[in-house]
Amino acid sequence: MDERPETELISIPATPRVSTPEILTPSGQRSPRPATKSSSAAWTPTSFISPRFLSPIGTPMKRVLVNMKGYLEEVGHLTKLNPQDAWLPITESRNGNAHYAAFHNLNAGVGFQALVLPVAFAFLGWSWGILSLTIAYIWQLYTLWILVQLHEAVPGKRYNRYVELAQAAFGERLGVWLALFPTVYLSAGTATALILIGGETMKLFFQIVCGPLCTSNPLTTVEWYLVFTSLCIVLSQLPNLNSIAGLSLIGAVTAITYSTMVWVLSVSQQRPATISYEPLSMPSVSGSLFSVLNALGIVAFAFRGHNLVLEIQSTMPSTFKHPAHVPMWRGAKVAYFFIALCIFPISIGGFWAYGNLMPSGGMLAALYAFHIHDIPRGLLATAFLLVVFNCLSSFQIYSMPAFDSFEAGYTSRTNKPCSIWVRSGFRVFFGFVSFFIGVALPFLSSLAGLLGGLTLPVTFAYPCFMWVLIKKPAKYSFNWYFHWGLGWLGVAFSLAFSIGGIWSMVTQGLKLKFFSPN
Repeated sequence: MDERPETELISIPATPRVSTPEILTPSGQRSPRPATKSSSAAWTPTSFISPRFLSPIGTPMKRVLVNMKGYLEEVGHLTKLNPQDAWLPITESRNGNAHYAAFHNLNAGVGFQALVLPVAFAFLGWSWGILSLTIAYIWQLYTLWILVQLHEAVPGKRYNRYVELAQAAFGERLGVWLALFPTVYLSAGTATALILIGGETMKLFFQIVCGPLCTSNPLTTVEWYLVFTSLCIVLSQLPNLNSIAGLSLIGAVTAITYSTMVWVLSVSQQRPATISYEPLSMPSVSGSLFSVLNALGIVAFAFRGHNLVLEIQSTMPSTFKHPAHVPMWRGAKVAYFFIALCIFPISIGGFWAYGNLMPSGGMLAALYAFHIHDIPRGLLATAFLLVVFNCLSSFQIYSMPAFDSFEAGYTSRTNKPCSIWVRSGFRVFFGFVSFFIGVALPFLSSLAGLLGGLTLPVTFAYPCFMWVLIKKPAKYSFNWYFHWGLGWLGVAFSLAFSIGGIWSMVTQGLKLKFFSPN
């Protein structure tokens, strides 16, 4: 295979419509951009090529300059390409748009983590629960905007992955050390949690549909985990991030539907007689403190998905006139509007319906425990089936960074793209590793708190630091103090929430060991 240089000198075309280097990938794939009629009055590098400037110039020279103007306005700037990007699943296709961005962000931003938010309210109560959820939503929406703006903060360079942006801000070694572990941990941890909730939900769905007349031997919980993992592995054979846009749409629609169904069904039923809205307390002060920290970690984990923002944006073509951050932010705003419509009603409605009687498994466990005989079986089974579909879809987008890392290591060593068998092998390996982790750590709510604590800097802290280090605002200005303070506050919360999540996992493990029946 002959090697091509990263940048090539491109001759001026005869017509102004030429594909940009971002759209013409090293593998030869083309994703043409549709023409747009909108124009901007803002200054551009070709503003000086005006009719008045061209009037004294001869016809051949004028034609060359006009063609140059159209070409430069379309390209804007030459972007330094890495030929390896054409072989990797995140950057293999660059024909994304605002619709794809909305689907991916909504699929990544809302899901099973919203179902355990009422568990956090059981430890925080009304006031602190709503306040912490609101602050976390506004905070993460701002850091999302920061990441979208930093995608092309340096002209001629696109940061296609979260780790790449961290390396540009913190340095090559420190950036990898700070960002690689939490992003990989977030992908693997979320995949593990999805296997847990997906397998449990499939088991409950089977029990509802089968009913008391079922004569077959039911599968165990671990066997349901294995069934769900196998389905995830089959769907993971789709090649790249843009190819799963349809699955992300299914995940987004099912998430909105079952989130609405779960809280509406809960508030429409009679509340338990012994319900109470007083925050749960532990026998010791330290136990109560760690429980609150774990609850705040669950709130933080509800706003996952920032580790995928740059990856989603990298699937879009970008030029000087049409930068990728415009459709990306448009799609993200739509997605997070619907995310707010899901997480706030399910948190408030779930806590109102069950109070501090909320099981540690979240809303689905509460619905099954308190209203299994009050709600029609068909309606309840539909809600559970939608959760399964959403978990299958979310598994794909959260696993994509891990797939990309595996294939990046392979292609960098072999200098050739992965074959279909190698790619399939990586995805099967990742799926079963997540399965074994899920079998070893079957503590969903505790795992959510620990995940929220360990990965909190990715969402709340690192974007603020990267904004200061890359944009370089005036030292000791309000902008400088604001972002440094917000970032260090996120780091402090990360340490505290991680301690709370570890404590909760340890106590759950002790309960299972000493108090479970033989």
